[in-house]
Amino acid sequence: MNALSPLGMVSELPSSNQTESEADGQKDYFVEKDGVKFAGMHLLVDLWGATNLTDPDHIDRALREAAEAAGATILHGHFHHFSPNGGVSGVLVLAESHISIHTWPERDFAAIDIFMCGACDPYDSLPALKAAFAPRTFNLEEQRRGRVV
Repeated sequence: MNALSPLGMVSELPSSNQTESEADGQKDYFVEKDGVKFAGMHLLVDLWGATNLTDPDHIDRALREAAEAAGATILHGHFHHFSPNGGVSGVLVLAESHISIHTWPERDFAAIDIFMCGACDPYDSLPALKAAFAPRTFNLEEQRRGRVV
């Protein structure tokens, strides 16, 4: 972990949503919605006219709040700041997958990926992201990953 520290901000804080695994250890984390079974929901979020895009600490807190609102278990976070006034790229690794962000403050733009499986609902993370970045425009696409055919 210390080897990653010079590359950017590494967060060791675990999520308060962490729980013990089920006794049999055989839980199926695939999701079933509208009669379709799939690995997880992947939301692609584009924020235009967004604010707070250069502060890795703010971005880390915002993504953590979003993950916890969705019921996710945070395992690890890493955020890299590109110069004092540049953008931030980062990821929260979740037991249920990940949330990642890339920001372009010179364009007031952020691209966020939210991929979650199991009982998590990635849609529950959206209010936290809207509050943290106050975008003028919020574009959302949904992908169901790993469809069982």
